Amino acid sequence: MNPSARGWIPKLLTALFNNKGYSRISVDNLYSGLREAGFIYGRSVKVVNDYLPAEDLTAEECSKINLLIALNSVYKNSELNQPFVKHLIEFYSGIDDYKTSLIGKIFGRKTSATTLEGIIHKRVQIDSNILTKNFNYFVTNALLYLDVLAYINFVKAGKVSEDYLKNLEATVEAVSYKVLQAKEQKNKYDDNLMELIESSLRYQDYHSIDYDEAITHLNYMTERRYLFDIGCMTSWGDHQIDAEEHVFLLELGKDLQLDNQQIQSAILSVNKFYSQHKGDISLLSTKNTVKNFYDNSSRMVSKLLSRNKKRLLKELKESKEVMRLISQSTIRDLSQEEQKQLQQQLLDIFKSIPSLAIFMLPGGALLLPLVIKFIPKLLPSAFDDNRIKE
Repeated sequence: MNPSARGWIPKLLTALFNNKGYSRISVDNLYSGLREAGFIYGRSVKVVNDYLPAEDLTAEECSKINLLIALNSVYKNSELNQPFVKHLIEFYSGIDDYKTSLIGKIFGRKTSATTLEGIIHKRVQIDSNILTKNFNYFVTNALLYLDVLAYINFVKAGKVSEDYLKNLEATVEAVSYKVLQAKEQKNKYDDNLMELIESSLRYQDYHSIDYDEAITHLNYMTERRYLFDIGCMTSWGDHQIDAEEHVFLLELGKDLQLDNQQIQSAILSVNKFYSQHKGDISLLSTKNTVKNFYDNSSRMVSKLLSRNKKRLLKELKESKEVMRLISQSTIRDLSQEEQKQLQQQLLDIFKSIPSLAIFMLPGGALLLPLVIKFIPKLLPSAFDDNRIKE
């Protein structure tokens, strides 16, 4: 089976249908296998539970297979009568409405397996550009399991819930921020990343949530296990989980209503996976992953904006309010209402510039404060003319 060629989804579904072990597994039990395979950590090193041999598969192809298996496990454990492929396309169509046409023209086709293959490719595709690839690893591929959680909610509710999606993304950011706060020794990059997350929470086009509120949004065991793994990943940023972080992780586990075995298993799992595979993942090969992530994210944002400078300037000049708010942001802190307004208007602009659609992917809002920071530097003449004095 070749997940990079047409027709791989029907072959995979046939193989799963004939696998007795897969037919009996629940969504919660599959989660441990997805974590061991690296899917939860954003780097699939094999197919979950070895349902298929992975010797000739790339990390991207393994991620495609693992995502589809995870989504199919939700479907097969439901009582739905609608065909899986059609139902999943409806789900992604609803997500696309919320996520402002990231999947684009794919939905002009029929609801076939080929259409779904195009969608999965869009969701998992790893850009060949090294900066974008690094961004995808930490912010996009490590958040692919959000698709699975959103699909669980879609199956239960019968529709895509915008509130659920926004709360879920904000909860991930709130927990990550809380973990960084718990670090025993912080360096300037920890502080920078904390500031970035804090800013992105304020820039959400929804209300900001703190850690205590974030915990209340988690209703299912799979959600709680995933958020705890996010916490473990964030703690591992400097290649170790120090004493303060370990204490916090124990408290986080209790807050998430996990038992001691689940907590210790997750901590051991992240240590084992990252230690074994740090040589294969560029951002994990350096001493301080947080520093590397922040630096690479800054360069990636700057590069994307620079490449699209002319188009971006044209769009910005057509929006006097965006120009005014960005100008104001260079001389004062924007109010929470202004920050949300600016975020929404920037996302509207990014809809018309395909190369900038990456900021609308799950976790993309994390980098919007960097976008706002770099725009005046890349287009100084525009903001010299439009700068508003206090």
